[in-house]
Amino acid sequence: MHFLFAWRYFKAKKSTNAINVIAWVSITAIIIGTAALILVLSVFNGFEGLVKSLYSSFYTDLKISPASGKTLTLTAGQIQKLKGIDGIKNFSLVVEEKALVQNGDYQSVIYLKGVDENYRYVTGVADHLINGAYDLGNEDAPKLVLGAGVEGALGIQAGRNIFTLKIYLPRKSNSNQVNLLEDISNDTIRSSAAFLIQQDFDNKYGITNIDFVKRSLKLDSNQYSGVEIALYDPAVTNEIKKKIRLVFGTNYLIQNRYEQNRSLYAIMNAERWVIYGVLCLILVVAAFNMIGALTMLVLEKQKDISVLHALGGNRQFIGRIFLSEGMLLAFLGGGIGMLLALLLAWLQLKFHLIPLQGGSFLINYFPVKLRLFDFLLVGVTVFVIAFLASWLPSRKAAAQEFSLRSE
Repeated sequence: MHFLFAWRYFKAKKSTNAINVIAWVSITAIIIGTAALILVLSVFNGFEGLVKSLYSSFYTDLKISPASGKTLTLTAGQIQKLKGIDGIKNFSLVVEEKALVQNGDYQSVIYLKGVDENYRYVTGVADHLINGAYDLGNEDAPKLVLGAGVEGALGIQAGRNIFTLKIYLPRKSNSNQVNLLEDISNDTIRSSAAFLIQQDFDNKYGITNIDFVKRSLKLDSNQYSGVEIALYDPAVTNEIKKKIRLVFGTNYLIQNRYEQNRSLYAIMNAERWVIYGVLCLILVVAAFNMIGALTMLVLEKQKDISVLHALGGNRQFIGRIFLSEGMLLAFLGGGIGMLLALLLAWLQLKFHLIPLQGGSFLINYFPVKLRLFDFLLVGVTVFVIAFLASWLPSRKAAAQEFSLRSE
């Protein structure tokens, strides 16, 4: 019943036009705030999805690495058991170490990653080449696939470079003094291609074949830096992780994609909530307008309040009428705002209305990704703020002195 009274009060013409103006201003503010929240969160979702897709091109679903130190030892039995685990699509054995690559006067310190022939099937590096062909060579004639940033730092075009590069790798030593002949590997290597994925990888990684790196570092045949694993279904990552743990025990670190990039995911999550908090200020402004509109409505409807009381309406019923009035404003503003956000997001996806300036991005428009959770979050936020804004005027209405005396 109190919703019916709230709706009639909303539609009815007020004696003071300012009440109508303030009510519609509050609705408009809620529309703008709701639409802005959903659109900004959707754009953030789009960029987040893009970044995650780029990182997933380099990081695999699961990675086995040493719990301490730089290398781990894998037996033939462990590798065979790993092959027998259901759900594993493929895996690659890798050896990783910092190296210095030199091209005449140009040089760059890189993370050199020695990988086996399966690596191209567990990551998307081979699909992101900007020049050359994916060719890692062999132990005696190694070839190097460079990140685009490293390629630029060396002053070459990796796919067309006819000159050899010098590469230096540190070897493990039991001595406190560095022996340049024994503790530093000095070899030549040719570049075969360059990849462009994401700046974090492009500026520091080079990929070559694992046999060359193991020989340069003087590692045993069963020593590796890690195992990178691709799954058929990433949704069952935790179940596969438990199965791998049974095979390898606790002396190995087994990480999913989130754990390999914990800092990245933490930063993106923090940014999301900061954006949400800042944009909620728009709704807070709308709440002040709502308080003003409802307070003025209470003052105008004093005689109606007395009539309702005389007809048997108690203070709680009268308070709920004006609380419902605030909820009605929130429902109209929030609903229209969500529909507006949905329309604008669809137009951006369909027609790319707002472009990305600069021309150096992987896409040329702002990406948008709508999520049901964002609509629910914004909807709850709107109604909580509206409830708090309506509480004070509804309490004021319930506390009125009831009188039918004419003025």
